[in-house]
Amino acid sequence: MQLEIRALTAPEQLDDPYPFYAALRSQAPVWEVPGTGAYLVSTWERVEEALARPADFSSILESLLIRSDDGGLERFSMAGVATAPDVLATADDPEHALHRGLVQPLLKASRLEALEPWLAERAAALIAAQAGRARIEWTGALANPLPMQLVAKLLGLPPADAPRLVQWAFEGTELLSGTADRTRMAELARAAAENAAYLLQQLAAARRRPGDDLLGALVRAVDAGRLPEKDVVPMLVQLTGAGGESTAGLLGNAVRRLADEPELQARLRGDPRALEPFVEEVLRLESPFRGHYRMAARDTQLGGVALARGAPLLLLWASANRDPAVFPDPDRLDLARPRATAHLGFGRGLHFCVGAALARLEAKIALGALLARTSHFELDPEDPPAWVPSFFVRRHARLPLCIAWR
Repeated sequence: MQLEIRALTAPEQLDDPYPFYAALRSQAPVWEVPGTGAYLVSTWERVEEALARPADFSSILESLLIRSDDGGLERFSMAGVATAPDVLATADDPEHALHRGLVQPLLKASRLEALEPWLAERAAALIAAQAGRARIEWTGALANPLPMQLVAKLLGLPPADAPRLVQWAFEGTELLSGTADRTRMAELARAAAENAAYLLQQLAAARRRPGDDLLGALVRAVDAGRLPEKDVVPMLVQLTGAGGESTAGLLGNAVRRLADEPELQARLRGDPRALEPFVEEVLRLESPFRGHYRMAARDTQLGGVALARGAPLLLLWASANRDPAVFPDPDRLDLARPRATAHLGFGRGLHFCVGAALARLEAKIALGALLARTSHFELDPEDPPAWVPSFFVRRHARLPLCIAWR
């Protein structure tokens, strides 16, 4: 396959990027997107090397790729975008360690265990609302609403606001999609500002009565002088966006795989213990975030390719996760794969996804509930599924199913 911008951005490539990733791995593991000064990093070895060199490759997001007027790609500065401040996923240490340390206690094992009954009840209720219908649309029925309902609960946001939070979350990741042009980026920046204004209002309410949730924890950290107040809303923007996006993608991608493979579906119904390795293989094969950006913090090189200070690099988790140098028969779903969790579906290193254990728990509970209530489901032949057009996320825009209920 020829390495050109069209191979990255054409609709058929966005829907099935894996042949292009294979070409990248074999031809140019560190590839400059022509005319942009931005790079794609595609092999396990080079992604791991970049992650191991945080002094050379910063997590601060100064610029990224967007669609140009001629249909190609160009660099876009994130200055002035409401989601741009350097926090959590887009911060380096010591700020990143501070932010992560405030969030991590709310996601410890004992808290997750306490959430299981609530998650099971919500998943069961969302599925029960669809029961008896011969056709359902899975993303709207459960994959999108369940993760954000949980995020709202953890953060201390009103449950009724979850639908709008879903929209803001998806608009936030569309900023990074590579498929938005400058006009759309301006619209998305305005949506990000609306999201930030809403979260600022919620923060003000939490200051009056801090609860046992993340909003309360952040308020107390600000009052104690541990956290700059300017960091709080950007942190909340990232947490709502990533928490909603990653698990929505995982839940859709997992159900798509089961709908495509009836024998696998039957196997999981008969052996619920196989859900855990199944989820890990879906994370590897269809990583909800295809990659994340890094920035060259100084003039340097990676894999023999010279990189100028400020050059953005997209570390392609989704490509590295199919690298045959690391995963034998990498395109096959293997429930007995050794070291099943040794993939990059949640990133790696300092920025390993803080909510990874929570996303795994959500997937296990939601998929188990769907399998328990159904005897069979498949793709709707009259209404084909659609992927979100993005080379940043891997999520279904729509996933219509035909279902036989128990």
